[in-house]
Amino acid sequence: MKYEEKTLSKKEFYKGNIINVEKWQVLLPNGKEASRDVVIHPGASVIIPLTENNEIYMVRQYRKPVEAELLELPAGKLDAGEDPEVCAKRELKEETGLDADEIKHVLSFNSTPGFSNEVLHMYVAAGLHEGVACADEDEFLRIEKVPVKKLLDMISSREITDAKTIIGILLADRILKGEMII
Repeated sequence: MKYEEKTLSKKEFYKGNIINVEKWQVLLPNGKEASRDVVIHPGASVIIPLTENNEIYMVRQYRKPVEAELLELPAGKLDAGEDPEVCAKRELKEETGLDADEIKHVLSFNSTPGFSNEVLHMYVAAGLHEGVACADEDEFLRIEKVPVKKLLDMISSREITDAKTIIGILLADRILKGEMII
């Protein structure tokens, strides 16, 4: 049996600056109907700015939904029709002031497929050149350059809890160990 849900209808409940929320009526594999609350998101790019000294440029910012300051990889939402690599380069520059000689796509993944269609596109940036950050007017960021080993310890000690950041740090560690070729 193929487990698939056929969409019967969609109704928009909220249209926001970053997300929309819809209620979808679906037909289940057993013939019954159910509803799904779905967050529509344009997707985002995440950047692992990896230095020659096995460090990663990170951004620290306050995240209101979790009422905490988090240490994260630079990332940002795709503009309408924007290529994820273009977004990655733009967000790297805006949030950290960095330009990269090389930027490579590592993977794309669903952030929360239980309720959102968001896809995150992850890139590794190398050959980094420092410049001036130009964060959005409503973004307040501190840039920190942290050794990958320390970031791994921060994951273990639950100091880093952001999923995209954890994925990126673990990938960076595999890349540095030669376990993953990009």
